Amino acid sequence: MWPTQRIRQAFLDFFAQRGHLIVPSAPLVNKNDPTLFFVNAGMNPFKDIFMGFKEPPAPRVADTQKCLRVSGKHNDLEEVGHDTYHHTFFEMLGNWSFGDYFKEEAISWAWELLTRAYGLPPERLYATVFGGDEEWGLPRDQEAYEIWLRYLPAERIRFFGRKDNFWEMGETGPCGPCTEIHIDLRPETPDSAAPLLNTGNPLVIELWNLVFIQYNRRSDGSLETLPLKSVDTGMGLERLAMVLQGKTSTYDIDIFQRLRTEVERITEHSYGKGGLTDVAIRVACDHSRAITFAIADGQLPSNTGAGYILRRLLRRAVRYAYQYLGQEKPFLHQLVPVLGEIYADTFPEVAQQAESLMKVIQGEEESFLHTLGRGLARLEAYLSQHPHQNIPGEIAFELYDTYGFPLDLTQLIARERGLSVDTAGFEVALAAQKARSRQATQRSYGDWLELEEGEHSHFVGYDTYETRCRILRMREVKEAKGTFYQVVLDVTPFYPEGGGQVSDTGELRRGRQALPVIHVYREQDTIVHVLPELPRDPEGEWHAVIDVARREGASRHHTATHLLHAALRHILGPHVRQSGSLVAPDRLRFDFTHPTKLSPEELKDIEDLVNSKIAAALPRREYRDLPYEEALKKGALAFFGEKYGDRVRMIEFGGKFSRELCGGTHAANTLELRFFKILSESASAAGVRRIEAVVAQAFLEWVQKQLSQLENLQALLKNPPQPIKALEKLLQEGEESQKLLRQWYESYARLLLENWKGSGLLSEKKTRLTAEVSLPAGASLRELLQALQHLEPQVTFLLAAHNADGTYIGIAAPEGANTLFQALARQLGAKGGGNARLAVGKLPSDRFSVEVLHQLAATLTQQ
Repeated sequence: MWPTQRIRQAFLDFFAQRGHLIVPSAPLVNKNDPTLFFVNAGMNPFKDIFMGFKEPPAPRVADTQKCLRVSGKHNDLEEVGHDTYHHTFFEMLGNWSFGDYFKEEAISWAWELLTRAYGLPPERLYATVFGGDEEWGLPRDQEAYEIWLRYLPAERIRFFGRKDNFWEMGETGPCGPCTEIHIDLRPETPDSAAPLLNTGNPLVIELWNLVFIQYNRRSDGSLETLPLKSVDTGMGLERLAMVLQGKTSTYDIDIFQRLRTEVERITEHSYGKGGLTDVAIRVACDHSRAITFAIADGQLPSNTGAGYILRRLLRRAVRYAYQYLGQEKPFLHQLVPVLGEIYADTFPEVAQQAESLMKVIQGEEESFLHTLGRGLARLEAYLSQHPHQNIPGEIAFELYDTYGFPLDLTQLIARERGLSVDTAGFEVALAAQKARSRQATQRSYGDWLELEEGEHSHFVGYDTYETRCRILRMREVKEAKGTFYQVVLDVTPFYPEGGGQVSDTGELRRGRQALPVIHVYREQDTIVHVLPELPRDPEGEWHAVIDVARREGASRHHTATHLLHAALRHILGPHVRQSGSLVAPDRLRFDFTHPTKLSPEELKDIEDLVNSKIAAALPRREYRDLPYEEALKKGALAFFGEKYGDRVRMIEFGGKFSRELCGGTHAANTLELRFFKILSESASAAGVRRIEAVVAQAFLEWVQKQLSQLENLQALLKNPPQPIKALEKLLQEGEESQKLLRQWYESYARLLLENWKGSGLLSEKKTRLTAEVSLPAGASLRELLQALQHLEPQVTFLLAAHNADGTYIGIAAPEGANTLFQALARQLGAKGGGNARLAVGKLPSDRFSVEVLHQLAATLTQQ
């Protein structure tokens, strides 16, 4: 038997015995590559090595890499769950050669591992090879073909074109031909599977892809030969486990069986009956795994970027469970402990963060289930207003876009009413949204123009705010906001955005030229500077100068973040861990794991502790080249989702009080912070709290703002000697006035009810009343309706009122008030709204008469 754990370890052991360095998986969240939210292939962490920007850790490397494919080129999301082999999250086993071995060793070792180590039957294996491309001027890969002839007969080797057997990183960059190993899983094989290769047959599948990186794709589409030839291979662990465990679906392997059993227990639905129930169970198993690993690696669900992709993934799982498993309460979070057990040895971060992961996921589930409920209410409101009309495409799209309703759920509800949905209109609206999204995010890159060779991106910004430098590479970038230019320097004082800290800005200067540097970011190990304009003559020496005030503001807030983190752990407990941060020149934002809202006393204690450390004038102690294990022994905090090298930088304030692995910039002494003030504390996500705070100059500006507001308040109070007592007295008087006003509304409501009942307009049989009422200046129709509703909760009131400000209509009802109001508003031109029990709005004066209101009310009553 081949458990997945044994399969993974056998792969790593095989290549370790052949001189490969076994490296840990990079975090799933791709923080150092702005072109990619998540790692979606095993090669992503090695991109800079293939581009020639970084030295490899060893000539030969092997690993198992966490991957997530939900968007972009590798968008498998819509297929996940509907078939039995697509996944969002998966592990990619890979071996790599950086200018060391090439096709000979890659193919022979792949054959040896599959047939000898794993014992796969050779007669069931096939190979595909690149067949060349006339348009590109590339011949077929004869070298790979001849190597394969040593292991396979010619009839089991097939040539394919660039679609199947030429791998590219993206529109530009390293690329090359690939050879794929396929396996025939059909129970009986009377004939050759060669005609079935790359046809989508679920029983004749690709097992391993060996990429031979020997070209570079330029932005004009041309190919150039690379001086250093490399190998990049990838084999999906789940697919390999399916083969070795004798299954025909990856959802039947051991790790998914454990997840599936838990889903069946929670939902009380059995797997294996086919149909949409099975789809929903597969979606729950797959998406829960993807969500858990992404959050564990530091990505919280949100409404933008990678966080939005994660939220969309989670909502898809909730949606399927809601629709086909009858799950109206959160349940995905209950799968986290099972995942923690499954991956305890390989990825312990899941088990170690299980409690906080469960809270975040549960909170997201609860939020979306509430949104689904609001979507159902929106659909019901529309159907009640248009009881015999089919659902237009724009309404179906609104439900999809705003409330997360899939089209088929809207269609199901429509069919239950004997109605249909305008699917063509839905597709038009969806296509328009996608076009807007593409236009907003479209970005094209020119080729890097190499000006000089040499070491690049040497960061000196810890020690100096300016330096002499040379521009080594530059390229043009076009996007919706305009055209920008990216440059890479040999030496730079500019801190690239990272670790929550915003990037430096500043200038590149030479003579009279001063080019603004508006943003700096890290792309793998390359520091990229973004400029709005291009230097006239980029060659030669330049003077790089950062904005010192911006840097020092950010540095002081970064130091405050470390002190805050330490204080939180000291006062609340060691369960507190950073879950996200923003370090800016004028503020800090810190997200951390904690189950409950902080009390005023806790916030004061945290503030006091941080300020005591500031007053203690603690010097920064910096360890720039510390062995990672030694840093951990010293008690340094390291975070899941961050990738640390063998040697790290540790920042220390106050000895053991605060020690963190950190690449950011910091104050030299805590006295620079002057004072720490918490501005707010709130919920960021389930189980995650957020603190916003200021120090130093930002604190002084906050104090000035508070003093200004206090002066304005005193002026409004006529500058009393004791403003607090004066304000308390004013508030007390206001409360007394409100009490008298409520009594007046109640008395007026009783008087109106007596008159209406006395005139026969209202009775036990007549529970729907339309009338015009008089209100004195300053009185509120909403308040009157609330008083009437309190006295007669089962009556529907449709009232109109005139005052100096205009004409208003309002509706109070046991249910459906806003639906009724919106129907009236469309005919009378009213503006306003409300909820199911109360709705109020203003009418154009020329559109009102009580007779019109009576007529409309009568019409609505008949519907």
